[in-house]
Amino acid sequence: MFTGIIEETGKVKQLETSRLHIYCKKVIEGSKIGDSIAVNGLCLTITDIYPKYLSFYISKTTKEHSRFNHGEIMIQEEVNLERALTFSSRLGGHIVQGHVDGKAKIISMDRIRDDTFIEFLYPKNLKYFIVNKGSVSLDGISLTVSDILSSSFKVTVIPHTFNETNLKNKKIGDYMHIETDIISRYVYHLSKLGGTYEGHKEIIERFSEW
Repeated sequence: MFTGIIEETGKVKQLETSRLHIYCKKVIEGSKIGDSIAVNGLCLTITDIYPKYLSFYISKTTKEHSRFNHGEIMIQEEVNLERALTFSSRLGGHIVQGHVDGKAKIISMDRIRDDTFIEFLYPKNLKYFIVNKGSVSLDGISLTVSDILSSSFKVTVIPHTFNETNLKNKKIGDYMHIETDIISRYVYHLSKLGGTYEGHKEIIERFSEW
């Protein structure tokens, strides 16, 4: 479980068939083999720890839903890193599982004064999970949806987030990992299936009308 508050950015050292090696510093501290780290929003398990980098296992499923493939992720590319949430941590962002839903494409980037406004084209199957003023994770960054259009949404990025994450390297046409808010997914699931009995569906429908 993560919060979407990036601790540091690392760089891709090497990508093998089923191994990803990331140069990093801060997230090595206190980590051990078997721990989880969010790498561009994906929950990955540490397999080896070295003085200047970490190694992670990359499964077939992870490759299918992410950019962690040859030709998509580049050597020396900057990636966002966050260690797993602890019971004593502040939940500064929102609940991020590290189970990405797919990839969103940047279709516009505008700088107005200090803020950056970014518009993303998202997969059609995520339509019901992206809510205006709700939360969304992009490459593991907790961001607030500021506007929703017919097939895209916009986020407003403050200077600190822009400068301290890989957003500063992104351009129109790039893809980022997207994970929608787990709460919206559960509410949608319950409203469609009605929970364990029909009464649950009625309660959810009344709640959604507020």
